[in-house]
Amino acid sequence: MKKLFNISLLLFAAILLFSCRDGNNDIPEDIHEHEEIGKVVVTVTNKATGEKQTANVIGGVAAEHLHLNQGQTYLVNLDFQIKHDDHYHSSDEIVEEKDMHFITYKFTGADIKVKRAADDIVRTDGKKLGLKTEWTVSASAAGKANIVLVHGPTAVDDNTPSPDNQLGSTIGGESDVDILIDFH
Repeated sequence: MKKLFNISLLLFAAILLFSCRDGNNDIPEDIHEHEEIGKVVVTVTNKATGEKQTANVIGGVAAEHLHLNQGQTYLVNLDFQIKHDDHYHSSDEIVEEKDMHFITYKFTGADIKVKRAADDIVRTDGKKLGLKTEWTVSASAAGKANIVLVHGPTAVDDNTPSPDNQLGSTIGGESDVDILIDFH
């Protein structure tokens, strides 16, 4: 009789436990917003002439290519954007979480030196983020610019490979954005 009572009590407790649950408790609610960058607008301004070029990069693919001339210096601004409904808007997350982000540059097909701009965003470790840079074209050719936004690096260096060419490097982290832009 005691065994039957214990089984009945256990069954009653199980029914009570599962009858109080609603269907949404099976899947934990995601309390963090995950807004992914869907577009990068790269604005390139010739420092001598003021001529502007814009490359819109959606899904890693640039709709335009850049015209970079030998011996010229260009002011380059990056605008990371998030898609909201049917339009894109600039994301403040990169600046707000500047210590969790860092931008690196790499070029193939040309000799281009990068200098992080004086008015670039500075992380609390004193390293410049890389949203605003100056590109000086030493030798002109057709090639590609590779721009990577790294999230969560454990260490960054804005003077890699040298203080005169600040392409940047990271240890750890993962790429939030990895884009290629053609130039000639």
